[in-house]
Amino acid sequence: MSNRWEEIRPQVEAERLSLVKFLEGLREDEWAVRSLCTDWTVHEVLAHLTLSTRTGVKDWLKGLAQARFDFDRMESQQGRERAAQYSPAELIEQYRETAGSTRRSPLSGAMDPLVDVLVHGQDIARPLGREREIPLKLLPGALDHLWNSPFYGVKKRFRGTRMIATDVQWTAGDGPAEVRGPATELLLAATGRPSGLDNLQGEGVELVRATL
Repeated sequence: MSNRWEEIRPQVEAERLSLVKFLEGLREDEWAVRSLCTDWTVHEVLAHLTLSTRTGVKDWLKGLAQARFDFDRMESQQGRERAAQYSPAELIEQYRETAGSTRRSPLSGAMDPLVDVLVHGQDIARPLGREREIPLKLLPGALDHLWNSPFYGVKKRFRGTRMIATDVQWTAGDGPAEVRGPATELLLAATGRPSGLDNLQGEGVELVRATL
């Protein structure tokens, strides 16, 4: 197990448990609200989150084959299927039980579990009109990971721009068009959430919006 994972595992556990506490306060009707991940309701986002510590290589490959090797389709299907199988209360308990788990989804890197809980926490909270603050100290590392990982396609999406966080020390890109604002909004935009762009400024915002 990498030293990097050992360093961030306490942060991942803390954020997962923080999200559990947040989820325990939701009303029954809020579970059916469409999340920022438009394929999923709030209930289905939580179902997806419980899978990362429960899916082995064999099951992952089986799911990928069933989705005709379309990763996004596989993720979408599995989230909906698990939500149909378990109630929100059951999923909250499952998520709590594995908050400190060392297991990760196949092919995922050490930072992916942290990015997962940070971004999906916003996917859940924002459509409900609820606030869920991300600790600022976690954002530079998460943004660095997104920028450098080919999986997320951030360099392609933000081509020709320079990303500048205004509340933490973080920048990326060398393009002439700036995209600047709070690091949480950059995190959402970097992971393909158009709503993140609504709170960003600079001539690069519309360039990025055209790619989403």
